[in-house]
Amino acid sequence: MRDTGRTRLVLGILLTLSLVFITVDYRGGDDSPLRGLRGVGATVFGPLERVAAAVVRPVGNTFDAVKDAPGQRAYAQRMEKENQRLREQLRSNTLDKSRADQLGRLLGSAGLGGYKVVAANVISAGQGLEDTVTIDAGTLSGVKPDMTVMTGDGLVGRVTKSGPTTATVLLASDAASTVGARLEDSKEIGVLKGTGRRGIGVGNTPLRFQLLDADAPLTVGQRIITLGSQSDRPYVPGVPIGVVDKVEQTPGSLTRSAQIRPFVHFTRLDVVGVVVAPPKTDPHDAVLPPAPAPAKATPTTPATPQGN
Repeated sequence: MRDTGRTRLVLGILLTLSLVFITVDYRGGDDSPLRGLRGVGATVFGPLERVAAAVVRPVGNTFDAVKDAPGQRAYAQRMEKENQRLREQLRSNTLDKSRADQLGRLLGSAGLGGYKVVAANVISAGQGLEDTVTIDAGTLSGVKPDMTVMTGDGLVGRVTKSGPTTATVLLASDAASTVGARLEDSKEIGVLKGTGRRGIGVGNTPLRFQLLDADAPLTVGQRIITLGSQSDRPYVPGVPIGVVDKVEQTPGSLTRSAQIRPFVHFTRLDVVGVVVAPPKTDPHDAVLPPAPAPAKATPTTPATPQGN
C-alpha cells in the first residue's frame, strides 16, 4: 500500500475512534453501551487468541527449557556427585565397623589365650598352587616365618615368608598344611590336614582330622584346637580350629578320620593377628567359645484314643 496523505488520514481516524470506544467502554463498566460489541469481539477473536497461545506457549516453554538446560545439568551432576560421596561414606563406615568388630574379637581371643598378637589386614590372595594370602605386616612389626596366624574365630595358618612390611601366610586349608590338634573333651590328639581350597565348590573349605587312637571316641559336634608345636613354632597351643562335621568309617585302619568344618572362612579373610609371642602357659580350652547347649526335645502328648 502506498503511503499517501489519504491513507494517513484514514489511519488517524481509525485510531481516534478506537480511543473513543476504549474510553467510553471503560467508563461505562458493566452498563457500557459497547458491552454487546465487546461480546461480539470476544466471540470472534477469542478462539484466535487461544490458538495463538497454544502455539506460542510450547515454544516459550521450550525456549525456557533450553535456556535453563545448562543449569539443570550442572545441578544433576552436583546431586550425582553428592549421592556417590554418600554411598562411599556409607560403605566406608560399614567397612570400618566390620573391621572394628573383627579386631575386637581378635583381641578378645588373644587375651583369653595369653597370646601377644600383631593385627594385620589381608591385602591379597595367592594366585599359585598354594592356598596363601598376603598381609600388610612384616619384620618391622615383629612378624617372622613360622608364626601362628589367627582371627577372633580361630586358626588361619602360619607365616612362611616375611618382608619389611608384608608377609605371606600359608592357610590351614592348603593341601600341604599339617597341624597337630586335639579334641577339647577327651584330649585325644591327632593330625589336621588341609584339603585344598580349589575344586571344593560352594561353602567353606573342609579340613581332615586323623585321630591317632583308632579306639578313641570321635563324634559329630566335637571341637578341636591346636596341640602346639615344639617351642611354639609354628603353632601355639589352644587356638580353635573347627568342629567335627562328619566321621569317616575306615574299618581296619590304625587311625580314625573325620571331616572338620573350620571356624574360619578362608575365602573371606580380612583382619588377622600374627602371634608374635606365645602364651606363658597352655590355655587348654580357654579360647573356645562356650559349647552350644544341646537342643531340648519337645515333649509330645500321646493321643487319647476316642471311644465309639
